[in-house]
Amino acid sequence: MVAPLMEALREASLTPSPSSASAQRLASLLGVTRTLCEWLDRRGHSDAEAVKRFLYPRLSELTRPDQMADRALAAQRIARAIRDGEQIAVFGDYDCDGMTSAAITTEMLRALGGNVSVSVASRFEGGYGVSKAACERILATGASLLVTCDCGSSDHESLACLRERDVDVIVIDHHLVPAEPLPAVAFLNPHRPECGFAYKGMASCGLALSVGAAVRTELKQTLELKRWLDLVAIGTIADVAPLDGDNRALVRAGLVALAAAERPGVRALLELAKLEGRPMLGAEDVAFRIAPRLNAPGRLGSAEPSLELMLAKDLDRARALAAQLEQASIERRAQQERIAEEALEEITSQGYDRRSAIVVGREGWNHGIVGIVAGRLVERFQRPVIVVGFERGHGRGSVRGPAGARLHDALSRSAEPLIRFGGHQAAAGCELTLENLGVFREAFEAAVSALPEADQGAPCDSVPAIWLASEDAPERVVSDLSLLEPCGPDNPQPLVLLEARVISAREVTGGHLKLELQLDSGRRVGAFGIALGAQAEGLSGRIVVEGRLRPDTYRGGDAVELKLTRIVSGAALEGSPALA
Repeated sequence: MVAPLMEALREASLTPSPSSASAQRLASLLGVTRTLCEWLDRRGHSDAEAVKRFLYPRLSELTRPDQMADRALAAQRIARAIRDGEQIAVFGDYDCDGMTSAAITTEMLRALGGNVSVSVASRFEGGYGVSKAACERILATGASLLVTCDCGSSDHESLACLRERDVDVIVIDHHLVPAEPLPAVAFLNPHRPECGFAYKGMASCGLALSVGAAVRTELKQTLELKRWLDLVAIGTIADVAPLDGDNRALVRAGLVALAAAERPGVRALLELAKLEGRPMLGAEDVAFRIAPRLNAPGRLGSAEPSLELMLAKDLDRARALAAQLEQASIERRAQQERIAEEALEEITSQGYDRRSAIVVGREGWNHGIVGIVAGRLVERFQRPVIVVGFERGHGRGSVRGPAGARLHDALSRSAEPLIRFGGHQAAAGCELTLENLGVFREAFEAAVSALPEADQGAPCDSVPAIWLASEDAPERVVSDLSLLEPCGPDNPQPLVLLEARVISAREVTGGHLKLELQLDSGRRVGAFGIALGAQAEGLSGRIVVEGRLRPDTYRGGDAVELKLTRIVSGAALEGSPALA
């Protein structure tokens, strides 16, 4: 027998309650909805002035860059190259941070009068960083100055080789810094022990923007930096850099710039992703709809089409390039599903899911895609994961882990079977031979087990939902919740609970659920639940649902839709006294 709805909700601690006193005070002081302020209060934001700075981050409050090690040296050397008409080579990594950093640096230096050639690394020809193959490409440009973007911190041998060929090198990077000195004219990396720049979380794209600003000052020219904030937002979000401090201000402004889509390549991407026309995008839009498209060509072959798209000046050319990216994205998804299925079968059959870490690899797995699969396996098993793709016995693997996992430390302790490794604590890569896979698996598992428990990574915390305050109009709540952007691991998107009457419930194509709900205020709200279509039958009366409020772009105007995460409770309980 079905329990009364309110009793079920009370047992689940999901009965609506008045907003806390501090939330009500915040709402009054800031002129925003109580729903938003209840969320802020739950997250520990209670001081009105601090909350105002958090909700309205300002570029004018960015950390002063004066103490960034080698920033002045880099600006001086680049400015001299521009004045003297030297050929400058810009070289970026093949991921979104590397490509956006390279695009920013290239466009800024060209705008300041520089002769610049640009290229990006290839997973399939040389691999990550300034490889031997990359050196040959750089030397072929005739450049006397190289600026690396999102790589170079560990490329001592290659940089020394370039120096011997009379090429000066400036490294812009944010990966972990080896102990040995780097043979470069300037080395910009906040993680250098001697770097006095206070904010350590900036991705390479943000550092590239700062270097360009320094060159502008050195040349005593004017240059509006905001035109590159769209690329800073893409690179920072895609690299899973922390979305706090300087990054929050940069990315927030960048999300507005992305929605404006003044860059032809961005406009073409938004059209394909059906994101055009929105006043502002969210970090989720970038992470799941823009970045994967940009990364797709580099996972299958050359990343050059993505770089060319970002630099495109003509919308027709940008649309043609974006179509190439879309085809690559379709192929990437197909390969990803196959690798994931094969990896899961091996993990369960071999019992790897019962160990401290998971290491799987196979001949024929595309090493450009294994990083995505590793991330999905981390979500499922909540422990460090390495997935390796082998080609003729030589493998390249991606290392991922739960929040807080110190992956670089674990790799350092298990590195003997590896050819090489590098990256961050949060994400890394490695190379090894197929014959050493078993030995490395045991070494990495032991290394993870030896880490303090906190450094092995923590399961993702569930985010408690908040009730939609009865006095708040849903469209105002949607607008206010956008002030939380950019949302990410340390600033999750709020889950909202609302109680409503079912007007209609139906299963739509793909097995999804489409609801039309009516609030007690009389306002109607749509709801959409992925793969929840089977619950449509018999769903009527008053229900409580949980999800993320967002604009209903199909209806337009101020229409609101709830992206369902679950139906909390409800069935044929029309007229329940507790909910009347």
